Amino acid sequence: MAHPRKRKISHENRVFLYTLLGGLPAVIVAMVLLLWFVPAADSKIKWTLGLLIFGFWLGYALAVRERVVRPLQTMANLLTALREGDFSTRARGANRDEPLGDVLAEINLLSGTLQEQRLGALEATALLRTVMEEIDVAIFAFDANETLRLVNRAGQELLAQPAERILGRPAQDLDMADCLAGEGTRVLSRTFPGGKGRWGMRRTLFREGGLPHSLVVIADLSQPLREEELRAWQRLVRVIGHELNNSLAPIKSIAGSLNTMLRRPQKADDWEDDLRGGLEIIEARAEGLNQFMQSYARLAKLPAPNKQPCEIGPLLRRVVALETRTNVQLDPGPELTVNVDTAQLEQVIINLVKNAVEAAPEPAHSAPPTCCVRVGWQKTPGAMEITVTDDGPGIANLQNLFVPFFTTKPSGSGIGLVLCRQIAENHGGSLALENRTDTHGCVARLRLPL
Repeated sequence: MAHPRKRKISHENRVFLYTLLGGLPAVIVAMVLLLWFVPAADSKIKWTLGLLIFGFWLGYALAVRERVVRPLQTMANLLTALREGDFSTRARGANRDEPLGDVLAEINLLSGTLQEQRLGALEATALLRTVMEEIDVAIFAFDANETLRLVNRAGQELLAQPAERILGRPAQDLDMADCLAGEGTRVLSRTFPGGKGRWGMRRTLFREGGLPHSLVVIADLSQPLREEELRAWQRLVRVIGHELNNSLAPIKSIAGSLNTMLRRPQKADDWEDDLRGGLEIIEARAEGLNQFMQSYARLAKLPAPNKQPCEIGPLLRRVVALETRTNVQLDPGPELTVNVDTAQLEQVIINLVKNAVEAAPEPAHSAPPTCCVRVGWQKTPGAMEITVTDDGPGIANLQNLFVPFFTTKPSGSGIGLVLCRQIAENHGGSLALENRTDTHGCVARLRLPL
């Protein structure tokens, strides 16, 4: 049988009871003295004094109860206002000279702090909403059930519906389920109600209220791609036009001169030599133009790498052995095997070593051969780095190193470094050239993922 639960005495009743108990001995003593010293005939005086004693006793107990309960009620009202978001309510008479005043003053300070934080949060939220409305990319927020919870103006335009009609709907109904699956960052080629083309999508996860949410950002890539394509065509036409003019202008001039010479009724004695020399110039310029076009085709038709396991040490030793113009030193490194296109990687190292050798100073005939070029490799976190270092004068213009057909060599084509970087990037790596900081010279760093 369950025992009935005992009723607890409230805090204010306990204070009232303890106050009564505290004054009870004094009341008992006062009543004993009243009965002892006041004659029995004066019963009216006894009742008056007794009621007066009991009145003071009960009144004092009630005053103590009220004095304790009223500040607690005030603090409860203040905390209730804070819980409900009303930060404007303050306690009066918060005097720090006493503990109760300290508590009330701290509650007042807490109210002010929360009020400032709420104002800051409201301002930040308003700024965030303004930015989201003005930004050109579409932003969607889905909860754990793939239900749309937030969308900006660009997102409404992408789905061609106002926010009132799409908020609260699942991603499947909005034809966006594919945006919540697969890779988090990728390019989409699809049609939305608000447009079609190529879209750059990025998906990230965040938590709100302890629950996971997905933030999907979709940007239109069609216009930037068209603008970049136009700039690429303009650069291509400018480069090819420049090279064609450089070759066709002298060819046209020499061909016109030779045509005029052949039409003369009286020819000079050495006209055959002039004809032969003019034709040789035309042939040389045509050959140069042919090499230029072949170089451009080679740059544009670089095949995808055929990756196979390759040992780095033997490959670098083979490349170093090919260079006989100067002393190339191979610094030892760890034994590494990586998946690369061996032929393409070998071509990159050959080009880098060739550039380093051509940049290194030539030793005097009487001086003993010194090491001007060093090749080494090392393992870094998640990658492998091959370095080619020379003792040359360094690079004066680092910005134009990877510009196609830019070269500082009299017979250079200007595509070697561009090809090298393209091969490195096709392998998921990178190629960088920088001037040495310890001395004069340059260092090329080829990084490939392991």
